[in-house]
Amino acid sequence: MAKRSSHQESIIRNYYRNQDAIMLQKLGEMVGDLYLAEGKRRAAIWKRVTAALVNLKIPQAQIDHLLKSDNPTLVANLLEELLKNK
Repeated sequence: MAKRSSHQESIIRNYYRNQDAIMLQKLGEMVGDLYLAEGKRRAAIWKRVTAALVNLKIPQAQIDHLLKSDNPTLVANLLEELLKNK
């Protein structure tokens, strides 16, 4: 593996330090996409939403409930709650 420069190390450190904020931003974008998507695209977005929720350490039971309901409003409400607690 190639040795990283101090600048590259700083970028990587900052990414992991801000990973939760990045995930929340991406989740917000995906919620908007969920409202507009249909069919296979909607299923693909739900997979990405699931991955983001796992990264944010949301309990699996809550993730399963969101997937079962297939309701973007519930995800938006969860996102709002997460942003308040941040």
